Amino acid sequence: MQLSDFEYHLPEELIAQHPLLERDASRMLVVNRADGMLQDSRFVDLSTYLRAGDCLVLNNTKVFPARLMGTRLPTGGTVEVLLLRKTAQAAWQVLARPARRLKVGSRISFGNSKLSCVVIAANDDGTRMIAFEQPDQLEELINEVGQPPLPPYIKREDSNLDDDRDRYQTIYARESGAIAAPTAGLHFTPRVLDQVKGASVSIAEITLHVGYGTFEPVRVANVSLHRVIPETFAIDEDAAAIINRSRAAGGRVISVGTTTTRALESAAGQDGTIAATGGLANLTITPGYDFRAVDAMLTNFHLPKSSLLLLVSAFAGREVILKAYQHAVRERYRFYSYGDCMLIV
Repeated sequence: MQLSDFEYHLPEELIAQHPLLERDASRMLVVNRADGMLQDSRFVDLSTYLRAGDCLVLNNTKVFPARLMGTRLPTGGTVEVLLLRKTAQAAWQVLARPARRLKVGSRISFGNSKLSCVVIAANDDGTRMIAFEQPDQLEELINEVGQPPLPPYIKREDSNLDDDRDRYQTIYARESGAIAAPTAGLHFTPRVLDQVKGASVSIAEITLHVGYGTFEPVRVANVSLHRVIPETFAIDEDAAAIINRSRAAGGRVISVGTTTTRALESAAGQDGTIAATGGLANLTITPGYDFRAVDAMLTNFHLPKSSLLLLVSAFAGREVILKAYQHAVRERYRFYSYGDCMLIV
């Protein structure tokens, strides 16, 4: 398939700029991938679509404040840095704006000079390598001066960083390391999780640290040639046992988010059994992929021509997904990270 096959029209006003007052107040479009039927529902009613014996799988990664606003020394120009990947004790691969002015040897100061770095390499892909000059206090200082790494389509004049630090994070986030939230999980509240447990549905937690690969643009016309940058994941013995028991008893494995899906499919054997494993998830899922582990998926609405839209199209079928997206636009659903969700069964 061609990348142009995964385009759809989205009015800009449907891109959610703020989270709802209540997390679980989101709308939920239920999509039956077998017959293409659509049902408008509410996320708070999620448990009514689950069956006793199912297993809900959550990604418990925690977003760290990877966006740093700084000043280029000695000129004083403003620099924005997004931390992508740690490569050594104090060295990181980053995206920077304006990158063209950051030559090797350039120095940047952050947080009123509490934190500083020097550019040590300029990569062919446009990223930079930086080395921080406070290695012993690095994590503490990044947490102090960094900001939530909100996606670029969230464009607001009234930024409330304290609110974003809370709301651009799932309530079950535990393992720090993500530069973007696993957004399908943002809707959950203790109330909804209690309802899920009350429906005799088991819950398993795994970890996939969402990295740049999840939102990197697809740059090839033939989608089968796209490769998602590997991301670190871990599935422990307890989580694997919970998932496998549910599957063996006839329950469905319901993945919360595309990141959870990628981790599960990376750890699945040919029969769908999940191995307790970890490392780098280097699996790229595009239409034609044969899913082994995941039976249903909760996910947000994704950008046109994105790797995430390719993944959900592989799961439910391109025609079904585009039909669902067209319906969501007509019905004025809220899109992207702080938007509404869809349950694909």
